[in-house]
Amino acid sequence: MLNWMVLALESNRVIGLRIAKLMRGGKAAQREAHRMVSEKMAAAAKASTSLVAGASGDKIVEQYRRKVAANVKRLSRKRTRKRKPH
Repeated sequence: MLNWMVLALESNRVIGLRIAKLMRGGKAAQREAHRMVSEKMAAAAKASTSLVAGASGDKIVEQYRRKVAANVKRLSRKRTRKRKPH
């Protein structure tokens, strides 16, 4: 049960980071929106496959938590814009 609650808390952070990125707009926001949808589809397919193969609910939550952690790391990085030469 604790695993599920931690996933909920960690997911909230990703949601906040993604909303901030989407609000800035531009190509980065478009890429993030596409990535978000494709990740969700892939995660659902992996969870389904794992469930059919006999994985426990905790094992599936662990899979989601790894992906959420990777998203927090990626979305939290400070990116510097490459400046065009004058």
